[in-house]
Amino acid sequence: MSLESVPPKYAQLVQALQRRIEAGTYPPGSMLPSEHQLIQEFGVSRPTVVAALRVLREQGWIESQQGKGRFVRGRPAMTSVESNRTGQAYLTNPETDSPGELVEAGAVALPNRVAALLDAQPKSKAFLRRRLITREGEPSELVSLWLPLELSEGTDLTSGEALPQGIRQHLQSRRGIRFDHIVEQITARMPTAAEVKQLGMPKNVPLLAIFGAVRDASGRPLVVVEVLLPADRHELEDAYPVR
Repeated sequence: MSLESVPPKYAQLVQALQRRIEAGTYPPGSMLPSEHQLIQEFGVSRPTVVAALRVLREQGWIESQQGKGRFVRGRPAMTSVESNRTGQAYLTNPETDSPGELVEAGAVALPNRVAALLDAQPKSKAFLRRRLITREGEPSELVSLWLPLELSEGTDLTSGEALPQGIRQHLQSRRGIRFDHIVEQITARMPTAAEVKQLGMPKNVPLLAIFGAVRDASGRPLVVVEVLLPADRHELEDAYPVR
């Protein structure tokens, strides 16, 4: 999960809780304070707390146990940090974890880059599910899921409601699709007029575009996830071992 250069409230809360975990204030195995307690102590809104807890869970600092609460795991090992890729996060995490709205769902003509990643003909039809994600009530990123029309049949991908499970789990349960690996590409470009309006961003600020191409074990393309991030609100960070 990328944090802005000037951290917003949820990022500041993430950092504060990380420091407490590292200092032993919240030792491994202990229960994290409740959402209400964090709201009261830090003077922030519930969406801010929810966003911060989601980041901590994605990065491996805490874990959620249904009906019990959130428990501290400790500082994540390098392997946990290394595996936290942007494309993978949007495919595996429940949509309900990312507040937002559905802005498009249905059959559309493929743009050239996505067509190439799906081994499809440019301008051929594919299924698109696009959601505008919000953080602290403000537009944050635009996430598009592209897949062949036949793979979208019998799914809930046209639903305007956020899915209570990740895209990977949903497609596996409904269509028997099994993801094997993801090839992730990052590029930058200027936004379109529609993207400027949807993301509430200046026209002269570029977008970071992340493409995650999912394939099965045979190498057959299954899904492409595209994440558009305004460059003035996000920075990308990676961690990997030195061999």
